[in-house]
Amino acid sequence: MNDITLRRGRPESLEGREAKEIRCYELLDSLGIEYMQADHERAETMAVCEEIDKVLDATICKNLFLCNKQQTKFYLLMMPGPKPFKTKLLSKQIGSSRLSFAPGEFMEKYLDITPGSVSILGLMNDTENHVNLIVDRDVLAGEFVGCHPCINTSSLKIRTEDMFGPLLSAMNHKMTEVTLPWVIEEDEI
Repeated sequence: MNDITLRRGRPESLEGREAKEIRCYELLDSLGIEYMQADHERAETMAVCEEIDKVLDATICKNLFLCNKQQTKFYLLMMPGPKPFKTKLLSKQIGSSRLSFAPGEFMEKYLDITPGSVSILGLMNDTENHVNLIVDRDVLAGEFVGCHPCINTSSLKIRTEDMFGPLLSAMNHKMTEVTLPWVIEEDEI
């Protein structure tokens, strides 16, 4: 991986950046939320995310875009990257039928994000609240959270209290807190 430079605020130049990424910086700046930003190679695996995590020194989340079987209810789950995910355990906590990964077209339609770039910041594009945010409590325990600005070649470091306070409020979304286990028991598989 190339050296990653962490800088305060938006990149020096926005030339060549996608509009959805620029909208993220504009939203954060308009709210007066401090953040750190770093460009890097495309983050397509948790191994690359772990390298980015070392630079950001923040909780890097596994962001999963999920839906019910009928594809009528959609969820964005934020959980620590190394934590295992079992749909049965989450479904039970939120009172939903079994969840599965939602098709990419819904991710693009509601969040203006392509697969591999899933981020809480995509909720700024979900003005009709089609997507419900679910956050594992362990994400809320850290001082900072790392996320993509709707593109996976850049990452942001934002204070947890800012992300789930004024930022989430400005995006007109609420969150549901869940507790997912670090170890999956055999009877839970």
